[in-house]
This record gives sequence, structure tokens and C-alpha cells, in this order.
Amino acid sequence: MQLIIVESPAKANTIQKFLGPGYKVLASYGHVRDLPKSELGIDVEKNFEPRYIIPTKARKTVKFLSDAVKETDSAIIATDEDREGEAIAWHLVQALKLGGDKEPYERIVFHEITKPAIEEALKNPRQIDINLVDSQQARRILDRLVGYKLSPFLWKKIARGLSAGRVQSVAVRLVVEREREREKFVPQEYWQIIAKLKTQKSKIKNNEFDATLIRINDKTLEKLEIKNKKEADKIIKDLDGAEYKVVNVDKKEEKRNPLPPFTTSTLQQSAWQKFHFPARFTMQIAQKLYERGFITYHRTDSLNLSDLSLFAAKKFIIENYGENYWAGYLRRYKTKSKGAQEAHEAIRPTYADRNPENLKTAELDNNQFKLYSLIWNRFIASQMNQAIFDSTAIDIKAGNPKLQITNYKYAFRATGQILKFDGFLKIYPIKFEENELPSLEKDEILELIKLISSQHFTEPAPRYNEASLIRALEENGIGRPSTYAPILSTIQDRNYIEKDENRRFKPTEIGIIVNDLLVKNFPEIVDIKFTAEMEKKLDEIAQDSNEWVPMIREFYTPFEKNLEEKYKEVSKKEFTEKPTEKKCPKCGSSLLIRLGKFGKFYACSKFPKCRYTESLKENKLGMKCPKCKNGEIVAKRTKRKKIFYGCTNWPKCDFAAWDKPTGKLCEKCGSPMVETKRKQIKCSKKDCAG
Repeated sequence: MQLIIVESPAKANTIQKFLGPGYKVLASYGHVRDLPKSELGIDVEKNFEPRYIIPTKARKTVKFLSDAVKETDSAIIATDEDREGEAIAWHLVQALKLGGDKEPYERIVFHEITKPAIEEALKNPRQIDINLVDSQQARRILDRLVGYKLSPFLWKKIARGLSAGRVQSVAVRLVVEREREREKFVPQEYWQIIAKLKTQKSKIKNNEFDATLIRINDKTLEKLEIKNKKEADKIIKDLDGAEYKVVNVDKKEEKRNPLPPFTTSTLQQSAWQKFHFPARFTMQIAQKLYERGFITYHRTDSLNLSDLSLFAAKKFIIENYGENYWAGYLRRYKTKSKGAQEAHEAIRPTYADRNPENLKTAELDNNQFKLYSLIWNRFIASQMNQAIFDSTAIDIKAGNPKLQITNYKYAFRATGQILKFDGFLKIYPIKFEENELPSLEKDEILELIKLISSQHFTEPAPRYNEASLIRALEENGIGRPSTYAPILSTIQDRNYIEKDENRRFKPTEIGIIVNDLLVKNFPEIVDIKFTAEMEKKLDEIAQDSNEWVPMIREFYTPFEKNLEEKYKEVSKKEFTEKPTEKKCPKCGSSLLIRLGKFGKFYACSKFPKCRYTESLKENKLGMKCPKCKNGEIVAKRTKRKKIFYGCTNWPKCDFAAWDKPTGKLCEKCGSPMVETKRKQIKCSKKDCAG
């Protein structure tokens, strides 16, 4: 009997079903060795040699796997095919002491958990790719050096409990800089002029349409050209009594190509846009779909598709939608992502004919069904024919005989499109607007219904959401497929960024302070180009064109020197304390505005002798506590960043509520009235209907 080791029990169960009694498939439950949490675990004097240990939670698993190795003929390591999976395989070899004649082992890889893929992998075992291991190890060491060296610095200079990350800090910087762009943004006024016209051919249906002013005296209007109402009114006045004449009718067929299949990044973006799934949640669902054999490996930046999957998609499309819906050739895509691992495949269903609509509801839960449907539709659509639109552009010129404007100085344009053939849109709809224009002829004179001038203002760049922040990271070469979800989760868990009411990211007070300190004192850590260059070097290590020890030394030597200097130069008060004229009600000393992990607050300047603290006014709701009648209600945060409302006299008064108090009392029971997240006003007492 042969032993196969994978990462998860779900993956093990799926593979066991394919292989039968000749194999025993067990799970390692992820990494079995890691750097110790209680110390740096890296000997910087000995070429950054890492010291790995078997964590407490993995010891039983290692013992169980060691016994299984002895009871079987040979071991096969079948962890994922990316760098993380290769590192897990290498650590398994070390922890289980595999190798040699006594405990032989093989390494196999596959990108989908199907019987043919597993059987093919078993026929083609290979050695562990030490270059991938070195690349993963270099990333781990880099992140450990930055995290374990910078975090104590943040504790000393800002507040305990803070931490810094090599890649996460760059993501925070993007959010902070976007917020500052928005704060500095000055809206600019501009006006748009639209002519509502109709053809004089009375028999034509829907003969009314809109045309937008686009040129004056053959000069194209820029967006901000008409700056105010006065300029707009002058144009409206010029056009009083004008004649509108069709000068050109351009009809053509426009084709729209399908989108490529998903990569990790585009799957996370689309899942957020369509379902508001956070990146971490998307990856959790995708992991389950992969382990159960529904989709291919979900951590990939490649757009490659196997010939087998392409022919299967072709067969399904022709049989179910007709030959005219197939593209007519096998569509192949190439990623634009730098450093993409082209040996991998895009994310696709393992079987093209496994239509989500035909799956039993018992097979997938609601969220799994949504994500699988998205992946399946995108893959099948990628092999379908183009969507075809009939597009029309009508150019119209207006001149005013009353003012002897005979050269038609004002030019308008009306555009429309009608879907002629849906093609890939049949199964993967994307937003488009149909607008049918009446049939018009050149030199035709139109009738003006009315002129409309409308005021507009430019808007700042929107805050990042899950999708746009992942896209920004990818475009800047920050992180890799397996890191996007952890990056977003980590910077939220650390309270450096949070989501606003529109589910978009904004920096927290502590996030801004930490970012500013790092930008000022450790610019290379949060420099986008520098971080992208580090990612490139990690890719080179994986491709055996760079060595990891010199690469880390090149980074660490100046970093360590700079860190020593900053411990002496940077004053904690610069970032965390601001004097005030207020006095401490307990001891009479001055109160300071201090910065803690969860924001600013008033604190006595005699701390730790006097431990008086008070919430800032901006956190106060301006109402007395309904319980003790003395304290004030303030907005507070839990350690998980959830907002609740409590009394300033805590712990003497333990009033707390998740819903926002209104300051009024229930007419029925006298309990505080609260405002729910849905803006409903109700009694805070559960069994009261007030």
C-alpha cells in the first residue's frame, strides 16, 4: 500500500474515492513546521538560517503521519503545485525524515482533483522543486524580519499591540493616499447641453431622441469647457430658433469579445462586484470547490487552458447552444500579469458539461453554488462567439438664421446600439445599454423639442473597495495570487483600515499614524516600486535566476542600520501626544490627547500615577446615560472593531448597546430608544413593542 499526503482532509477524501484500497490518503492540515512565534527564529549572522519547529497543534499530525509512513511501502507527497504547496512538501520530507532507501518518497502535482488528473500525476512523479521552496522561504524570512523588527519599534513609538508587514504596509499606504487625494480634491463645475429632437416623419415610432453638444466651430468640447451657467445660457440663447440638420449617419456592426477565464485576482474582484464576497470568503469557498473536485486550482495568475478543457467546452457549446455560439476556434488567452506562472491553468470547472443548473442542491450550498456558477459561466463564455451590436452615430449641426449663423457652428451627436446577436452574453451577461435611434437620412431637417442645460461637478476618485484594491495591488506588482486575501484581511484585523457605509475602505486614525511614521522613517518598506521589485526578485529565485541569501542580505543590511538610527531619532510624542488646556478631574494635572491602538482619547499627563482617561468629544453623542443619569453616551469599539455605545462612567456604570441610543425614552416601558442599522427607531428592551 502507498501513502499519499495532501494538505486537507476534504482533499484527501476526494482523492481516496478515486484511487481505492491500494492507497491510503492522509492530510497534513497545512504546514507541519514553521518559525517559532516567541522569537525571531532567524540567525542573521549565519546567512539568515531559519530555525523551524513543529508547532504544538501539528505534533499529533506529524506523529500520526510518521506511523503511517512506517506502515506503508512508500510515501507520495501531493500538496498544491504553487510555492506554498512546494514548501509544505519540503517541510513534510524534513519532519517525517523521508528519503533514502528506508523511507522513499515521490512528489506529484496536479491542478485539478479528478481521476484522470490524479492517475496522470502518479505516472509522472518528480523531485521537490527546491527553487520554489527557496522562493517561499525567502518571502517568509523577509516578512518575519520586517514584522519582528518593526513591530517593537511601533510599540515603543506609538502604542503596544501594533504590527508592521512588508506587503500589508504598502496596501495601507494606497488607502491612505487615496483618502488624502479625496480630502484635497476641489470639485469643478461644468455644464452639459442636450438637444431633445425628433424626426418630422410622423409614421416613425419612437421618433424622439437626445443629442449631446460635442463641438463649437469644429472645436471639440472638453468635459470642463462650459464652466458655468452664464456660458451655458449664452449657448442656449445662440441656439434660439436654430435649425437642426443631419450631416452624417454612421451605421456599423460592433463586436464585443468575451472575457478570459478567471485568475485568482479577477475571481476575487468579480465575486465582490456580484455578491459582495470579501476576498478571504471567496478563497474559502473556492478552496472547498477545489478540494471536492469541482474546479481547478484556485491560486493562479495564469490564463492558460488545457486542450482537453477547450475541446470539452466546444462540445458543450455546440450541443447545448448551437454551432453559431461557438467561437469557431479554440480561444487561448495570455496573461499580462508580470511574473505569472504560465505552467499553471486559469480557474475553470473540472468538467465543462457539469452545468451548475443541473447540479443537485445537496451537492453545493448557496454560496458554493453562486461561486461555481460564476466560474463555470465565465469559462464557457470565454470559448463562445462574440456579441454583435448594430451601432449608429448621428452627427447633427445647428445654425441660427436669425443671427445669420449659416455655417452651423454647433455640432451635436446622438449614439445608439441594438443587440443583434447575444453570443457569449447568453450565459455571461455584462452591463450594456440598448438605445434605438429613429431611421434618419443625411441633410434631413429635425424638429427641436427642447434644449436642456444641466449642471455637473467633477468627483474625486472613489475609495477602494475589495475589488479595486486587489486590482491596484496586482497592477503595481504587489503580492501574488495567494497573498491578496491575507493582505486585505490582515490590514482590517489590525484596525489600519475599515469599511465605510458603502463597503469601501478608509484608513483609521491609527492606520494613518502608522503609515506616516513608516513613510517618513522607512520609505523603502512602503515604497510601491521597491516592494514590486522585491516580488520580482522572489520570482527570479523561483526560476533559479537569483539566490535568496544575497537578496535578503541586500535588503536587511541597510534596513537594520536605519532601524537603529530611528530608535534614537524618532520621538514618541511626535506621533502620539498632543497637549490640551483641559485639566484632569482626578488629580488636576493637564490632560493630553493620546493615541491608542483603537484611536485617540484624553489621558492624564501623570500616567501611570493617575490613570484617568476620557473619550474625545467627537465620540460623544451629546446625551446623558439613560442608566446612571450622570455619564455621557460615547461611541466605542471592540477589539474586533465593531462599534457599540457605552457610558463614560464605565466601569461604575455598565450601560452598553449595539444600536445607537437616540436620547429619548420608550413611552411604554421607559427604556432607552435606539436607532438600528436600518435606521429604524425602536425600544432597546427586547420584549417591548415600543
